[in-house]
Amino acid sequence: MKSESTDGRLAWHVAACLALSAAIILWIGNNTNIDLALADAAFDPVTHSFPWQHAWIAEQFNHIILKSLFTVLAVGAVLLALWDGYRPFDGWTSERRTGLRVVAMSAVLVPLAISLLKQASASHCPWDLQRYGGTAPYIRLLEWMPSGVASGHCLPGGHASSALWLVSIAAFWWPHRPRKALAIGASMLVLGGAVGWMQQLRGAHFLTHTLWSAWIACTLVAAIYAFNAKGLARRLVLRYDSVPVATQ
Repeated sequence: MKSESTDGRLAWHVAACLALSAAIILWIGNNTNIDLALADAAFDPVTHSFPWQHAWIAEQFNHIILKSLFTVLAVGAVLLALWDGYRPFDGWTSERRTGLRVVAMSAVLVPLAISLLKQASASHCPWDLQRYGGTAPYIRLLEWMPSGVASGHCLPGGHASSALWLVSIAAFWWPHRPRKALAIGASMLVLGGAVGWMQQLRGAHFLTHTLWSAWIACTLVAAIYAFNAKGLARRLVLRYDSVPVATQ
């Protein structure tokens, strides 16, 4: 009972943090000019371009090499989880198995969800805006796009999602070692934020685009963990308990 009570409190804390952080990100995007200030700092008005747009470290290393590496890791996690489902690894605890399932599902669902939301969004990337030599107006998240202006499909930041699913690694230590789980999750958020920051320097995204990607990743990972630790576990218990015990 004590363990369930502790887990419940931790779940409420996570939900409260997600709700508060969403409100903060929304406020930043709609009530401050930090997106424009950071994009202005990355833009060179003399050459009318973003100097980092085609820099090797930003375009080749960050956008291609790192993304490929994260994709390989994602495929590896999915294959490992599928193999464990087909032929369970001996000696694995339920916590480790749950962690692996959360990581594998996050590796697929986090980039997929962010990609779908991005395709449905009206927001434009900085390099498409009139302010930076493009043709589109700058529109905040809760503002209507002027008629006749095509959607920009740039929010949330897609490239950051290639790394942000790694937040799910924290599931291996949640909830029995919450401090370590939070530390690892925070480290992966920093990694995903750094990947997103490189895109911001290129003029591909605003800060809030990356922040929304991070929020979506954390929310999905939390939901995936709850499904695996609670919903899926209960289904498995019901399934195995339904088999009658053999009599001697």
